[in-house]
Amino acid sequence: MNRAAFTFSAIVVAILLSYGLHEALNVAPTEATMGNVQRIFYYHVPSYATAFTMFAVNLLASVFYLVRRGTPSAAAADAVAVSAAELGVLFCSVGLMTGMLWAKPVWGIWWTWDARLTSTFVLWLIYVSYLMLRRLSEEGQAPTLAAALAIFGFVDVPIVYMSIRWWRTQHPQPVIFGEQNSGLDPSMVPALLINLAAFMCYGALLFWVRYKLERARQELREAQAVQSLEFARMEVR
Repeated sequence: MNRAAFTFSAIVVAILLSYGLHEALNVAPTEATMGNVQRIFYYHVPSYATAFTMFAVNLLASVFYLVRRGTPSAAAADAVAVSAAELGVLFCSVGLMTGMLWAKPVWGIWWTWDARLTSTFVLWLIYVSYLMLRRLSEEGQAPTLAAALAIFGFVDVPIVYMSIRWWRTQHPQPVIFGEQNSGLDPSMVPALLINLAAFMCYGALLFWVRYKLERARQELREAQAVQSLEFARMEVR
């Protein structure tokens, strides 16, 4: 992506985010039971949708890395994996925080060890552990260990999604693909869809930037390794 394409993409994302904000605050009707606090929903759901998408990308890249380990394409897959994991944690954090902001006025508490909340918190911890593992492990071992953890960690994603179907929970029933009469009011759908598109595009843009930075870091590390090897050979001579 060249500079012009990046600038255009950033403008499109800014327009989508602004329009989504307008739809959520000014156009979507006020929910009858919860009032204006329900408007957090238009950011809460897109945050998690983007986070889960990033975790899926991380899973695919991790599997590809393990299959192609030792080949030139493995480095690119590893860059994809770590970039997606970082953004997944970012958007999952936004989802947790917006959920807490919603819970306080509705439930009267910031947090409860509900099945949905607990499984989501565990998911967040798994991917934070993934990032810590990459920072603390030896450079050569980190990608392999992290890839194995990523495969294990993604198992929690469907558990998070299905938790309110499998167990009794305080969390509201799903409004998308939920039971009869649990769906979203048609007048609220545009705000949700626009913000879903905005968050997905924003996540994709951030992912591209982070991926390019990671590839540059890999290339710099390889150049430094080659330079160190050349210096070592010169000293031997």
